[in-house]
Amino acid sequence: MRNSEVRDFLFRGLMFEAESERFRLAGIQIGADSTEAEENLLKEALAPFGIARRNNALEMARLFAVLFCFENEIRDFIREALVEKEGQDWIDKLPPKIKEHAESRREMALKDSWLEGEKSDLLGFVDFGQLAQIIVAKWEIFKNVIPTQHWLKQRMDELEKCRNFIAHNRMLLPSEFQRIYMYIADWNRVIGL
Repeated sequence: MRNSEVRDFLFRGLMFEAESERFRLAGIQIGADSTEAEENLLKEALAPFGIARRNNALEMARLFAVLFCFENEIRDFIREALVEKEGQDWIDKLPPKIKEHAESRREMALKDSWLEGEKSDLLGFVDFGQLAQIIVAKWEIFKNVIPTQHWLKQRMDELEKCRNFIAHNRMLLPSEFQRIYMYIADWNRVIGL
């Protein structure tokens, strides 16, 4: 392709994108439906398994998604509060045992793992249960948001047990699903999500 053809091709592509955005904003679908494509990929991946196992997996996947969001919201909540009150070096002011544990886990991930996911965020290597410990250790920063340390510990201890149960691919009962959703809704209401 000559330079003028390349420019023309790129210009037409930009024009198509601009026009297609107008259609999308008007509620008109352009291109393949990504939701339908994702559903088809999931159906294909789950097809070899029995219907009961697939249904359980889909229930647990929804719960895992909620717990994933919840856990990472807590990490962000802690990070934002500590940056605001303790400055950019807040990580150095974490309880020493928690900081050492997270650093050793990150070092192991950097050294031994073939996984290339996020490894720069030290708070991402803090265990779920240690998140509550950080809040308690820094209670002066969090006491105006979280009702009591007892409230925090009770919910976080229960959720940690559930989280670990789920992480080992064990099915929960419907009442346990409801309790998890209730605790997370409590947290979101208190924090203001």
